[in-house]
Amino acid sequence: MPNLRDLRRRIKSTQNMQQITKAMKAVSAAKMRKAQEAVTLARPYSKRIKSVLGRVAVASAGVNNPLLEVREPKKAAYIVISADRGLCGGFNSNVIKRATQELKAASAEVSLVTIGRKSRDFFVRRGFNIAKQYIGLGDDIKYGTVREIASYVIDKYSNQDYDVVYLIYSQFVNVLVQKPVVVKLLPAEPPTEAEGADEAKKVSYIFEPSPEAVLAELLPKYIENAIYQGLLETKAGFYSAQMTAMENATKSASEMIDNLTLSMNRARQAQITKEISEIVGGVAALE
Repeated sequence: MPNLRDLRRRIKSTQNMQQITKAMKAVSAAKMRKAQEAVTLARPYSKRIKSVLGRVAVASAGVNNPLLEVREPKKAAYIVISADRGLCGGFNSNVIKRATQELKAASAEVSLVTIGRKSRDFFVRRGFNIAKQYIGLGDDIKYGTVREIASYVIDKYSNQDYDVVYLIYSQFVNVLVQKPVVVKLLPAEPPTEAEGADEAKKVSYIFEPSPEAVLAELLPKYIENAIYQGLLETKAGFYSAQMTAMENATKSASEMIDNLTLSMNRARQAQITKEISEIVGGVAALE
């Protein structure tokens, strides 16, 4: 059994750790609310741009655009979004596991665009081909960075360096649930069941300056928005997972402190009993 000094030291260190996890939980909760609000506000725009793209694509059927060109997938690119930090339970490992499954199932030559330090480190250690990497984006995601990522994959796809591009990220469902999802970015697939698509078949649209120009402007925005939405969902999911993990860690620390305190009390009682026995034994020997 550990002595009293060791038990006191372990209790003190556990209490210090508990204070840290409590503070991290409070910080994560505050940031999670802000990130959740950003996701909630961004979703209507994302839904709307899909709806508009669906109506325009139906109304302008037959229009050629490089981003709509379907080719045999000999070279594939995967944009994998993770967090830069850990201490968030299985949040990062879940999205990396899903990405790994997709990469193993792919029959094409694979290139990676990693966003987040955890995904970058994981795939670098395993020798994957990382074409681009972005780390340290912070809490305030700059849309300029999103535009840079989108421009990179669009240029690569237009130049036929990539035949297909996928986006993998953790979708924020609620505080307790974050679901890894795979979205096909290129070739762009306008939603056929978007709101208003049936009306688009019946209405004759007039495009200014032309259907090609409208799609050329709209499709890159659609790709940018998909990446931006993935980053927002990942950020909200990360802080939710971290808040839950820190709450569980705080509870575990409390249980550990209770168990150590009980062990310390038992050790102290045993020591007192032993000392009393020695005193009684000494008195009896003197008699």
